[in-house]
Amino acid sequence: MGFHTLTACVDALRTAGELVAIDYPVDPYLEIAEIQRRLFRSGGPAVLFTRPKGTAFPVLVNLYGTKRRIERIFSDSLDRVRRLVELKIDPTAAIRRPLRYWRSPLDALSMLPRRVSTGAVLAHEIPLSHVPQVTNWPGDGGPFITLPAVYTEDPNHPGTKRSNLGMYRVQLAGNAYQQDCEVGLHYQLHRGIGVHHTAAMARGEPLKASIFVGGSPAMAVSAVMPLPEGLSELTFAGVLAGHRIPMIRRNNRPAIYAEADFVIEGTIIPDITKPEGPFGDHLGYYSRQHDFPVLHVEHVWHRKGAIWPVTVVGRPPQEDTLFGWLVHELTGPVIPTVLPGVHSVHAVDASGVHPLLLAVGSERYMPWKTTNRPAELLTQAAAILGQGQLSLAKYLFLVSHGDAPDLDAHDVPRVLKHLLERVDWRRDCHFHTETTIDTLDYSGSGLNTGSKLVVAARGPAVRELPQEISAGWSLPTGFSAPRVCLPGIMAVTGPRIEQQPELAAANDIAIWQSASSAPWSADVDQFCAAIGTDHPLHLWPLIVVVDDSQNAAASLNNFLWITFTRSNPAADVHGVGAFVHQKHWGCRGPLVIDARLKPHHSPPVKEDPAISDRVDAMCASGGPLAGIASQGGIAG
Repeated sequence: MGFHTLTACVDALRTAGELVAIDYPVDPYLEIAEIQRRLFRSGGPAVLFTRPKGTAFPVLVNLYGTKRRIERIFSDSLDRVRRLVELKIDPTAAIRRPLRYWRSPLDALSMLPRRVSTGAVLAHEIPLSHVPQVTNWPGDGGPFITLPAVYTEDPNHPGTKRSNLGMYRVQLAGNAYQQDCEVGLHYQLHRGIGVHHTAAMARGEPLKASIFVGGSPAMAVSAVMPLPEGLSELTFAGVLAGHRIPMIRRNNRPAIYAEADFVIEGTIIPDITKPEGPFGDHLGYYSRQHDFPVLHVEHVWHRKGAIWPVTVVGRPPQEDTLFGWLVHELTGPVIPTVLPGVHSVHAVDASGVHPLLLAVGSERYMPWKTTNRPAELLTQAAAILGQGQLSLAKYLFLVSHGDAPDLDAHDVPRVLKHLLERVDWRRDCHFHTETTIDTLDYSGSGLNTGSKLVVAARGPAVRELPQEISAGWSLPTGFSAPRVCLPGIMAVTGPRIEQQPELAAANDIAIWQSASSAPWSADVDQFCAAIGTDHPLHLWPLIVVVDDSQNAAASLNNFLWITFTRSNPAADVHGVGAFVHQKHWGCRGPLVIDARLKPHHSPPVKEDPAISDRVDAMCASGGPLAGIASQGGIAG
């Protein structure tokens, strides 16, 4: 019936050889995080550190670090979830195949949370500073909870039915937070907790919240699931965990998860914010310090034998990449029912998730006419960008299923090749300016502010993509080292742009002032002007200007990460032979993206060399991590 507790999961994984306990003192400051990154890169086991420094609680890392381990953890429930998804898509399937779906009504029942009067998590109360203070990156503003499930209820409709469970990062200490009394809550646009916070403010009252850490592994997964607004994540957690989630209600507060390892109870005080961050985030850069809500801590509870689970985010892929894989596994088949005509959507993890979406849609408008102009694809693009977190995308590349019926959006190289063979840059670029982007993305013109580019292409191929660089030609002055990234895609090294100090506070709008003037754009405009119609670069439909073309072309992941995290479409997309006609922008030659680091960008995360050396020693022969984690750290 699934794991009711994190301890039960740890014991089962240890028995199966998927988890190793390390009885060696490791430092929560940077060391644990670096070990976690190495474990993930090498496909290593989950590790339970039984003697972390500065705390009495063991720390668990890499729990979700491999697909095999995730499938083992949820081995008795994944198939049941898939069957419920199938019934969501086609309710009549239960009539046609009763043997396959006979237990689905029981699974649906398990979606309902179970009210209890008490639970194991209330066994002990401690000061907040007693929990493990894990810090992941050298530039972080303090220790963070990285696998929290933050729970709130609708102030207008209290109870679990309209509750929200979200994974919003929590800063435990540092900055101006009062020790043991306050934590920072970072939640972004389009998040369920924001709806509850708005409702509480309208009522003129504070919002009460609880932070769950540990418990069934299903709780963390449910906290990141993109569920429809109004559907409590607790209901999904019940199916994935294989049992009804027990919730304690006490003192007229939001319910408490009875089987959690830790619960932090508190109140979000209206109109009070404090600086939160910096934090090395999933884009691979630091999110700078900004004002976010503060939770006034009232109680910190933990169960007997509590375990503190952590993860590490940074330049993808990291452990959270597999959360994305699981979300797709469970919800991917529903996409055509939510977005009619759309066959598949892929938020590309290597690009930082939100910077790049790939999609395969349909062209069913005017089937009796022969036209290669995207029509229904643009309708579907609008629908995609209107869906929850998909609305945070910067680039959306959309192609037609009819041109390649076996094409899937998750085949990144093939989708890019298919699009570049067909795209007409004079017609197929559609910009959204002065709009919202991911709070964590600093490529735009302000916090949450930037632009989007939709590229929709259909029809037969109009060009053969070059794959090699011919000889006998040169680049414009200041540009050098052309390198092939993919068929039809070339990277060139451009002039360096002077950077500002690394972790300047972002509360001052001055960090974006340089973006508004963008003097470096002149470099790329001159580059485009220097490429005549007879220049060999005209054969390359996409050119990316970068700081180091050899690095950008070294791997698909490098190309995706550099190109789409370091560019703001409205400011950084240029073109050879660019024009504006009736407010539509297009270009007659190659599209050129300026993906150099710019002064208003946040710096990439990098590991501390001294910490890397210490972990190398632990991983060496005879060390406590020998044969478990790999030697050799990486920067970013």
